[in-house]
Amino acid sequence: MNPRAVLFDSFGTLVRMEPPGPRLRDELAARGVEVSPEVADAAFRAEIAYYLEHHVEGRDRESLERLRDRCARVMSEALGEPPVDVRAAMLASIRFAAFPEVPATLRDLRGHGLRLVVASNWDCSLGDVLRTAGLRDLVDAVVTSAEAGAAKPDPRLFHAGLELAGCSSADAVYVGDSPENDVAGAERAGIRALLIERDLRDAPIASLADLPPLLFD
Repeated sequence: MNPRAVLFDSFGTLVRMEPPGPRLRDELAARGVEVSPEVADAAFRAEIAYYLEHHVEGRDRESLERLRDRCARVMSEALGEPPVDVRAAMLASIRFAAFPEVPATLRDLRGHGLRLVVASNWDCSLGDVLRTAGLRDLVDAVVTSAEAGAAKPDPRLFHAGLELAGCSSADAVYVGDSPENDVAGAERAGIRALLIERDLRDAPIASLADLPPLLFD
C-alpha cells in the first residue's frame, strides 16, 4: 500500500553542513585573531560534541540563546580564550545547504499527494535552517527533538511527526541516514523505515532522488 506521508531526518538526509572550520578561521581573522586549520577544526568538534549532547535544551528562542552561549564558551575554551566575540564568529560560521536533488524530489513527492514532515534531532531553529536552505516551503511541517522533549531513537519524536502528518504509523514512511536513530527508532515506533546511504553509490537509496520509485506501486 502506498504511504500517505513521508517523515524525514534532516542532517545527512535533506541538508549538509558546509565545512565550518575555514569559515571560523575567516571570521576570527576578521576580528584580529589568527588560528591554524587544526585549531579551528578542533574547536568546532568540541562545540558540535557539546551541542549534540545538549541540543534538546534549545526548545524555544530563549533557551536556544542560552544553549548557544554555552556552545560558544566551549568553543572559546578550545580556541584558548581569544579576546573577541567567539559567539558571533561561531554563528556566522555555521551554514547548511540542501543536497542538490532534494528540492526536486520533495516537489515530486508532493505532486503524488503525500504529506511531508521533517522530524529530526535538532533545536527549535530547524525551521529557519530549512527556510535558508530553500526547503521549508516544500514540506508541510517540522518538529524537532527539542520541541518534542525527546531525541531519536525515542519514539516520542516519531509520534510527534505522525501527529503533524495526520496519519497512523501504518500509513507513513520514515527516511534517514542513521541505522540506529532513524531506521531502528522509526521501526520501534511502528513506522516503515528507509535508510539513505549517500556514501554508497550502489545503495538502494544513495540520494533522495532514489526514493519516489520505492514508494509507489
